[in-house]
Amino acid sequence: MDTAFARNRYHDAPRAADYTIDQAWDTYSAAEHDRWDRLFRRQSEITKGRACAAALEAMGRLELSPSGVPHMGRLSGRLEAMTGWRLVPVAELVPDEIFFNHLANRRFPAGAFIRPEAEFDYLQEPDIFHDIFGHVPLLANPVFADFMQAYRQGGQRAMRLGQLHNLARLYWYTVEFGLIQEPDGLRVYGAGILSSPDETVFALEDASPNRIGFDLKRLMRTKYIIDDFQQTYFVIDSFEALLEACYQDFGNVYSEVKDAADIEAQDLLADDRVITRGSHAYFDAGGRKA
Repeated sequence: MDTAFARNRYHDAPRAADYTIDQAWDTYSAAEHDRWDRLFRRQSEITKGRACAAALEAMGRLELSPSGVPHMGRLSGRLEAMTGWRLVPVAELVPDEIFFNHLANRRFPAGAFIRPEAEFDYLQEPDIFHDIFGHVPLLANPVFADFMQAYRQGGQRAMRLGQLHNLARLYWYTVEFGLIQEPDGLRVYGAGILSSPDETVFALEDASPNRIGFDLKRLMRTKYIIDDFQQTYFVIDSFEALLEACYQDFGNVYSEVKDAADIEAQDLLADDRVITRGSHAYFDAGGRKA
């Protein structure tokens, strides 16, 4: 099945006003189920000792379907029993207002298509493997699940103030590419890392990127890279600390960062809590494009 068909069978499917579609689980081919199995096996091995404890524990409890593409309805039943969250299938990224409305109601919109074989190792848009293997385990953690709902409140304020780009950086550097400090060392919790074999290793073990302590306002000023590994990773001390940072009045936060200069992704500031000062060797060599 080629890339266009894999996506278009869902793009052309009837969708509700909230952009949800029928997952049509019985239409996945044997090759697509096999592709899920191979992705799952590989990433399950790579994340051992690298993913945060909460993610690893949840993967076992949730039974993320190591045999065949997961059925979102059945998986949602297990997830909802833990934290009240459900998965809703969508064909593509949904508009911001729709996305925030789903989060407000503890629904996570997950892409229904699975990547084609040609993009087995890397794709830029989220597919069902990214969304389920990457995002769902932390939605089973009560504290992180509350953070995701609190993020929605920040999003609504950001839309009114025209500062959605600041909030997008919070999502990028935490939900997608966050690291956490655990007793045994740094671990991965961001979905973009958890679902990527190469970035799981790079984010923790490569000398190239900066790793700095989480600071909400600093993070909201920091640019990010969408088509390569990150030049800086922000490290939280706990999910409780992350939730506390996002329960404050974001109006005050937005007003403080509104006129502040953006920070380049690779830059360090004098008052950063530097955990690892990156060598930038990977990026100096041209990164993924080299």
